[in-house]
Amino acid sequence: MPWWGWMLIVIAILVVILVVLYIVGNRLQKKQSAQKEAMLQAAQPVTMLVIDKKMLPMKDANLPKQVLESTPKRYQKAKLPIVKAKIGPQIINLICDDGIFDVMPVRGEVKAMVSGIYITSVKNVRGKKAPEPAKKSFSQKLRAKQKKYEQTYEQETASMKLSKEEKAARKAKAKEEKERAKKIQ
Repeated sequence: MPWWGWMLIVIAILVVILVVLYIVGNRLQKKQSAQKEAMLQAAQPVTMLVIDKKMLPMKDANLPKQVLESTPKRYQKAKLPIVKAKIGPQIINLICDDGIFDVMPVRGEVKAMVSGIYITSVKNVRGKKAPEPAKKSFSQKLRAKQKKYEQTYEQETASMKLSKEEKAARKAKAKEEKERAKKIQ
């Protein structure tokens, strides 16, 4: 078999792999957006006093046993943004969204939206605001980029939903016009 035959086989295999990865990526992205919407719907406003915030592995964060048991072993070693907060009389460790972790003040009162043990957004910050770091670390830069891309994706999906609604309205209007034209004839 000539060399170009082998190259065609390799290229065909690479194309198949890319198509499979694209399909799997789309499914995972849809699943993630559905989970995020469900979390945002279940979120409740809470006033809390932030005691401390750190990037910790899940096993060192003193999270409930159910959370540790339900997560795969490989994710238990990954560092998460953990916020130790006082909500009412209880002191609780919560998982914070990457995008708002930098905004959370230490030893400050915050009104936040909380879904279970996950802080989804911060509405109002009282007291000390977190000082801006002089130089951002690599992980902070990555979190900022991730937040920017998430916002652009949400804006694009919102515009696509609007365009679908507009298309449906246009179709309904076109049907009405066709019916009127038939009645006139």
